[in-house]
Amino acid sequence: MESAVEVERGTAAIKEQFLTTKEKFHAFLESGRPGQKSEEAELDSGEPEQKRIRLDSDGAQEEPDKKEKKKKMRGQNKSRPHMKPQSYEGRRLCPSIIQERDTKCFYGDKCRFFHDVSEYMSTKAADLGDQCYLFNTFGKCHYGVTCRFAKAHTSAELKNLVNEDLYKPSAERETVRNHLDKDLQRRLRKKQVSFKGAEAYLKTITRGKKPEENHAANKEEDQSGPRDADNAPETKECAVPPVKTVGPITDADIIKLRPCEKKQVDFRDKLYLAPLTTCGNLPFRRVCKRFGADITCGEMAMCTNLLQGQASEWALLKRHATEDLFGVQLEGCFPDTMTRCAEMLNQNIDVDFVDINSGCPIDLVYKKGGGCGLMTRTCKFEQIVRGMNSVLDVPLTVKIRTGVQQNCNVAHKLIPELKKWGVSLITLHGRSREQRYTKSADWEYIDTCSKLAAPVPLFGNGDILSYEDAMKARETGVSGIMLARGALIKPWLFTEIKESRHWDISSGERLDILRDFTNNGLEHWGSDTQGVEKTRSFMLEWLSFLCRYIPVGLLERVPQKINERPPFYMGRDYMESLMASQHVGDWIQISEMLLGPVPKNFSFLPKHKANAYK
Repeated sequence: MESAVEVERGTAAIKEQFLTTKEKFHAFLESGRPGQKSEEAELDSGEPEQKRIRLDSDGAQEEPDKKEKKKKMRGQNKSRPHMKPQSYEGRRLCPSIIQERDTKCFYGDKCRFFHDVSEYMSTKAADLGDQCYLFNTFGKCHYGVTCRFAKAHTSAELKNLVNEDLYKPSAERETVRNHLDKDLQRRLRKKQVSFKGAEAYLKTITRGKKPEENHAANKEEDQSGPRDADNAPETKECAVPPVKTVGPITDADIIKLRPCEKKQVDFRDKLYLAPLTTCGNLPFRRVCKRFGADITCGEMAMCTNLLQGQASEWALLKRHATEDLFGVQLEGCFPDTMTRCAEMLNQNIDVDFVDINSGCPIDLVYKKGGGCGLMTRTCKFEQIVRGMNSVLDVPLTVKIRTGVQQNCNVAHKLIPELKKWGVSLITLHGRSREQRYTKSADWEYIDTCSKLAAPVPLFGNGDILSYEDAMKARETGVSGIMLARGALIKPWLFTEIKESRHWDISSGERLDILRDFTNNGLEHWGSDTQGVEKTRSFMLEWLSFLCRYIPVGLLERVPQKINERPPFYMGRDYMESLMASQHVGDWIQISEMLLGPVPKNFSFLPKHKANAYK
């Protein structure tokens, strides 16, 4: 049935009774907003230049200064205000006091934190609520009086209370794994970590041998059997674990695993949540697991930062107990750092697979030869893949794009080589680096590549926002589907695909999803001021994607397409309209419903300029 409403090209078709104008939309939201209207909201509610549909007649009339302005509005908000979460507190309480240690603070009088609890409480911001999620769930809140819900678990003497019935069972189970060990961090910083497996491999490529020649030589050695002890190569020595172990020595300690003996993972016919920088954090992955994601992967981690023992980079490797099939994604451009990093992770963290990022399009990564740059540096790429495979006991996977240039696909040439190099899974994003998100994903090309990849499983990625999109994708030869932006816009997409239906989810249900994310964030980042504001900042980044969702009941034509921009529309209730706003101030209002009022000096802009009107 044709709609009576004239819809601009690139704009989603919404039923006429819900359509409105920008002025009426913001006036409606302002009428339901508590307190006075802020001048900032009045000034910044307009739509940016790069979001207007460009008409042919506009091109000739554009002035040069407008073109320059438009050029500047593209890409990331690199100069956006960035406040560290800890900066929202003037002075913090000393950890020795928070944890109620018996011993005195190591720094004594030189400590820069408060030691007087009464003095700290006089400067602490007001509590955000009467109930603490951590105390109610685990029986103890480790943040004590610094918790922003402290009244729920502190006595009149400002002592932290413990519910023993809840605390004992929760203390025995490990909910988050892959923490950075302090001793390992110290040894990494002092360069005292041994990489015998990596060093043995790197010697073979520094002698001038090609990787495939070395691979063939190793294969002959495996077939001919073990050599004499006197003539044994150095690679035998590298299999001895560098750390002290308890118990008898087993074959696995001294004999290197052959490829066929490595851990096997069945990737086929699974839904894979893509590794998403910034938004693909552990609390968000937990939300997606609840809705049916089968495979999850940590955010892209720089191998050089991991080798330096940076705690912020190691935090990207953390795994929740609910993530039953979990991998980590590494970015690097040299075989030495990537192989050493793979060996270090193989010995120190618990993962089911390791992924190489060969699809990152950002300049910072590409210009130094990483990400998409690896697709054009096949020699280095081969050395990285073979090197990492030689030191890993888990499958090695690779994520690539169609190519670098827009009309020059190279994935079909690279995939047969990846099979020879020994990868266990290939994920193909159906766009080139130059395209970014300006064109639709090329699923015909993905289908062609999936046939070339067989028997190695190949997952397709791009433009999936409904179960119908997923069904069309599965009609190609792909082994599975990876979801990225679609999962950010509607994390319940996993449920829709598995149940083959469109879910007309209510605004209340969507708010409950945000509440779950909030609780996950407080558990992961903490319930003190620093943790609350960190949870808020990641929620706001996610809301910059969630606002693109159009409820099924409002659509003139189902399903919504991922590249169709929603026009201004009124929801079926105030909350649904508020969630449709693409204004930063409205996202902050939603966060205040769950995390209380923002600090006085709070400011936020999304990572990408295209994500907000502000």
